Amino acid sequence: MKLFLIAGEPSGDRLGAALMAGLQSLTPVEFAGIGGPLMQAEGLESLFPMEELSVMGIAEVLPKYFQLKRRIREAAEAALASGAEALVTIDSPDFSLRVAAIVKAARPDFRTIHYVAPSVWAWRPGRAAKMARVIDHVLALLPFEPPYMTAAGMTCDFVGHPVVAEPLASQAEMAPFAVQGPLLLALPGSRRGEVTRLAPVFGEVVGRLKARHPDLRVALPTVRGVADLVREVTATWPVVPQIIQDPGAKRGAFAAADVALAASGTVSLELAANACPMVIAYDMHPLTLWLMRRAALIDTVTLVNLVSETRVVPEFIGPDCRADRIAPALEAVLADPTAQQAAMALTMERLGQGGEAPGLRAARSVLQALRPGLPR
Repeated sequence: MKLFLIAGEPSGDRLGAALMAGLQSLTPVEFAGIGGPLMQAEGLESLFPMEELSVMGIAEVLPKYFQLKRRIREAAEAALASGAEALVTIDSPDFSLRVAAIVKAARPDFRTIHYVAPSVWAWRPGRAAKMARVIDHVLALLPFEPPYMTAAGMTCDFVGHPVVAEPLASQAEMAPFAVQGPLLLALPGSRRGEVTRLAPVFGEVVGRLKARHPDLRVALPTVRGVADLVREVTATWPVVPQIIQDPGAKRGAFAAADVALAASGTVSLELAANACPMVIAYDMHPLTLWLMRRAALIDTVTLVNLVSETRVVPEFIGPDCRADRIAPALEAVLADPTAQQAAMALTMERLGQGGEAPGLRAARSVLQALRPGLPR
């Protein structure tokens, strides 16, 4: 079996790597496509650097439109020429589904699988029907998503969220952070646009916290594609953060932190897995924000709030993403760090904690979609 995989950002790279490992544990398989360092470690030779695809939002994409359009065509042509049995696209729908559309138009029998169901329960429900034109099967991360996909005409399995299978920190990994003073985990995103937009606000928040906590420490885990930018934009923060790229050090920081200030996204689930209380803050181009709010079907963007069916995690989005509002919320969490514990534990349970690893569940789902006669 040969599969053509596409991932466009670090979270997709992690999903893809776990899927690849799961598949290789079940059957002989070859891979081609686009991915990051984790997928490459599993044997993928990336067609071009995955970081070229890590852009988000209408206003952010426009300057790179022609470059992305060229990459979409290149990826589709490579998939069609690869001899692969199926195209597996992993998140990054603005890129991935355009590739799938070209592939399906050229070869309607080419099987297509998309990993990470679109959040049609949050906004633009019509996306499911549109996706069904080019996608045959979906791997869902959240337990309430499959009915939305099957109603649109695709098959879909809930495979669990990968956060439940990620290793937690050892005592040795936590030890470097076990020193005097509160530890703030700053997480301004993994895309360059996110980091550029959020870093000034996060820096001002750090200054406000330092005024009340002179021994404040800040750790900032980041990824390869934005590490240099992160160092540049945080160099003038009132507390210069410890920039972390090593996975073990990242685990240690997540486990040892007293509170986190994080961009909206799946990082809230990583924090929940480590029982780290959090405040969510996010901003984007005003046009992107206006369009998304007009289409929104939910009153929170934080996955811990959604999965646990609570609203215990404070969030500050768009015009509310201001240091004078965020800092008091962080102070409140520091004063009562247990307020979010029950919601975080429930979230992990509902995402599959304690069951079979999501990468392996995803691999079984892919094989079943391509070989319906195989036992699950």
